Amino acid sequence: LRAALREGSARCRQRDFAAAAAKFCTALELCSEGFATENPLKSSPDDISRLASWIESKLVICYLKLGQPGLALHHSHRSIIENPSHFCNHVRQAACFRCLHRYSEAARSAMVAQCLYVLAEGAVLDTSDLLQLYWQAMIQEALSGEISFSVLYTPFEKEDKADKIKEANKTFAEKHPDYVQHIFTDPHGIHLLPEKAESHPGQQYLLTLGFRNKEIGKTLEKFVTQKLPVFPGQKITFSPSMEEEAETFWQSTGKRIMAAMAFIGSTKIKDERGPCAWAIEQFQHASLLSHLQRGEQQAQVMAQVMAELATVPYLQRVSREDDKLLQSLMADAVDILAGRTGERVWTKIHKV
Repeated sequence: LRAALREGSARCRQRDFAAAAAKFCTALELCSEGFATENPLKSSPDDISRLASWIESKLVICYLKLGQPGLALHHSHRSIIENPSHFCNHVRQAACFRCLHRYSEAARSAMVAQCLYVLAEGAVLDTSDLLQLYWQAMIQEALSGEISFSVLYTPFEKEDKADKIKEANKTFAEKHPDYVQHIFTDPHGIHLLPEKAESHPGQQYLLTLGFRNKEIGKTLEKFVTQKLPVFPGQKITFSPSMEEEAETFWQSTGKRIMAAMAFIGSTKIKDERGPCAWAIEQFQHASLLSHLQRGEQQAQVMAQVMAELATVPYLQRVSREDDKLLQSLMADAVDILAGRTGERVWTKIHKV
């Protein structure tokens, strides 16, 4: 294992990234076979996880350098699953999303990285500022390429939320007259923006979205505002004969809804619906992809879900009940990736 790691690192320094990736893959295989420590019987699971995460992170770098961001993203999810508290793993995930032009998700990864860095009492102010700049740049990239909706952030203190939401909707209509077919303000959770702490200490915001297409706006609002997220069009998964209809729905509506949902998540650490709400949204997304027989995309979404669930406890306090749900959903994600079937917590939620 040491030899493989040394050789892989040497190949990286020589910029021979294909050979380096091969060596790190060998190292990962040896690590999974129990060679991560001198004495496997006295090994710490945390030590093994950290080593596996480090190897995965090296593979992320190699595949990004080789121009294979999809493969790099797969390894970035795995590096986070193994070591979710290390902010660098989330920065690499952001880089992968950026290379794939998935800017809203890149912004979310950068936001999580910055939050983890601050929580870990990162002492280098320049690093925190750079993470905020990266986060801000990704938000701007996401908005510059978006034509179906626009957004407005309204500073929020401790006012009456209902009154503030009405005011935000009115202000949005005045500022963005081209996006008034449907307007709503996210009622679940307070949003944060990448601003320097000294200029806006802990400033919170409400997020208002406006749409050119009324149906997409109404569908998205229904999806993100109800307590248990249920993906629109999900009923069609119970009828295999409607596969063509499912494909039409995905191309015309589903993709746009996922884009807007990803953007909502790019400035929101906590969700009032519960710490697992985002994961449940993605489970719904994966179910639809499964119905469309897109197994590879479904696997990517489930790996992303596992990385998100692994990170949640490092970002917020989780109640005992939520922790039980979180662990159950993580186990369900592993089962789905392994192709196992059966009665699971997710299956029950899906039925409800």
